[in-house]
This record gives sequence, C-alpha cells and structure tokens, in this order.
Amino acid sequence: MRLVPGWLSIGTIVFLSCAGSAQQTVYDPPPPLPSIVDALEKTQVEASPRPSYRVLQQYQIAGVNNRNADTDVIAEVEFIPPNSKNYRIRKSSGSSRGQQVVRRVLDNEVESASDRGRTALNRDNYDFSYIGQVTLDGQPCYVLGLKPKRQDTRLISGKAWVDSHGFNVRQIEGEVARTPSWWLKKVHIKITFSDRGGIWLPITTEAEADVRVFGPHVLTSRILDFRRASEVALSGPRTNDSNRKQ
Repeated sequence: MRLVPGWLSIGTIVFLSCAGSAQQTVYDPPPPLPSIVDALEKTQVEASPRPSYRVLQQYQIAGVNNRNADTDVIAEVEFIPPNSKNYRIRKSSGSSRGQQVVRRVLDNEVESASDRGRTALNRDNYDFSYIGQVTLDGQPCYVLGLKPKRQDTRLISGKAWVDSHGFNVRQIEGEVARTPSWWLKKVHIKITFSDRGGIWLPITTEAEADVRVFGPHVLTSRILDFRRASEVALSGPRTNDSNRKQ
C-alpha cells in the first residue's frame, strides 16, 4: 500500500482524481465481436498478394544473465509474391550459437511465407474474445483475446490490438502455443506492425525465452530499411554468401 505524503492535501487529491477522469478517452460503442473478426479477416485477405519488396532486418540476441551470449545479425530479406521469400546474411557477429538461432528464425520465416493461412488471425486458427478498447500510438484499437485452436509454434496465446478504423493488426503479444524445442521452457512474444510503402509489416519483434541450462534470453528484430522491388536495390557490400529460398 502506497502512503500519501503529508504535504499532499485532500483537496489536491480530489483535484488530481478529477483531472485524471477528465483525461480518459471516450470510445464509441464497439460493434459485435463477430463483426470485428469479419472485418479483420477481410483486411488480411485483401492485403494479399503483396508486391515484391526487400527489407534490411537486424536481429539481436542478449543473454539476460550472460553478456557473452550477445549476437548481432543483419539480413537482407526479399519477398516475392505470392508466397516466396529468401534471405541473405549481410553481417553477423557475436555468439556462434546465437547466429545459428537467428538462421533458424529466418528459415522459419521462409517456410511460413509459403503457408500464410496457418498463421493468419482468423477463425480457422483462433477463438476470439473481446477485451476492450484502448489507444495505441495515437490510434483507437479493439483489444481481442487470442486462443489458438491447436498447439502450433507459429500461433500465439495472448492479445491482438486491431485498428478500429482500418482493422489492421497493430500489435500482438503473448506466449507461443507450443515451444519449438525441449530447450525452451516458454517463449513470450511482442510484435508491432506498421505501414511501409503501402504494405502492412511487422516492424519490431521481441521474444523472451527461458532457455534450459542457459537461462533467459531476449531476441529482438527490427526493420532498418524497406524498398519495393522497383526501387533502387539495397546498397552496401554483401559480406556473406548464405542464401535461403522457398
């Protein structure tokens, strides 16, 4: 229990309480949950196929209790519609084990690109619940509860923040429905999305995993640069010839 300092008068407390109440956002009554999910599914379908694009993506791994586990990888990732993705490692440093983990993450992204329906936020993959309305990064959003319909490493049990105007997903946070290996006790993920050149993309991802024996580790990824295929190719030397395609 937090004690109120003696110099803070009752009148001040009442004023702050009123001021706090006055700042609360008033939202319009939400549509029924099925209507929100219908609009969410429609938005995802209409977003496909996407045009070809290329991003420069940075992946970093840090051991919470072991700074020697730090890893930094920069990869050039290319998407070619309707369902092909490939990558090239541009730069890597740090723990060799961490670099292997990043390659597995990229391999999984390549494989997932060929079957986007298995990870979509739709009724085939999730049961939805309505939690409420909030403002996220200045945008009003519906917060939906996500309950995966199967144990899948690519599905998340948690919440999704859905833009109440365009019904795009702005954020997803929760735990993976099934950990990808015995070495991981649990994996908590937070993904933020935004528009890049008219394409809705995951801009940042943060995954915290409790690794058996080695302890907690955090993997973060973020987009450093985005280009459509029609634009000038990403500049800079390619320091590694590693390619993966699907």
